Amino acid sequence: MPRGYFITFEGLDGSGKTTQLRRLAAWLTSSGHTVVTLRNPGSTHLGERIRSILLDSRSESALGPITPLAEMALMFADRAQSIAEIIEPALAAGSIVLCDRFTDSSEAYQGAGRQLGSQRILAMHAAVCNNLQPDLTLLLLPPLKASLSRARRRNNSSSQTEGTDENRFERESDDFYARIHAGYEQIAAREPNRVCSIVHDEADNSINAIELRIRALVSARLPTLCAP
Repeated sequence: MPRGYFITFEGLDGSGKTTQLRRLAAWLTSSGHTVVTLRNPGSTHLGERIRSILLDSRSESALGPITPLAEMALMFADRAQSIAEIIEPALAAGSIVLCDRFTDSSEAYQGAGRQLGSQRILAMHAAVCNNLQPDLTLLLLPPLKASLSRARRRNNSSSQTEGTDENRFERESDDFYARIHAGYEQIAAREPNRVCSIVHDEADNSINAIELRIRALVSARLPTLCAP
């Protein structure tokens, strides 16, 4: 059986990547493909436990400060588990795997945001993830301020209505997020064959318009996806 395809979605929180992943999954499924979706961190039993530590703003009140290196290590523990438990079996079965965040997020958030550096992240990826690379990465890059504002509103609303709290990163400074944004831009410049940047401003940021752009990119970069 031919190996499947591995597509990742990247971007700041509030960029719309999760919505677009769901829409792409629905489109591919309606075309007859077998699609597996997951998120980093999360999607495995271990991953969801790690997610609750890393994203919950109350974690540090209970556990004490999480150091940048510990944060990085937990991210890769989650990733290693999802590769073994979900990603590799799905690819071996010929499925299309859509993942909400992967190692690019660690390079942007921990490497650039936490200032650990790209080389440390890439070395961890090679060692822990056997250097598994996506076939295609869709990087959503709306304006920084708009993305961050949307993420903070969404997480505050979820905290109030659902009792969930994933605000730990959103409490960071705007400088932290500026470094992340620049980190993503550097990744895209370094790997143009893998990373497709979807840059949009307030004038062209409708969900439907971005969905059509993503479909076109997927069709152009991986045309066999359109013919199951």
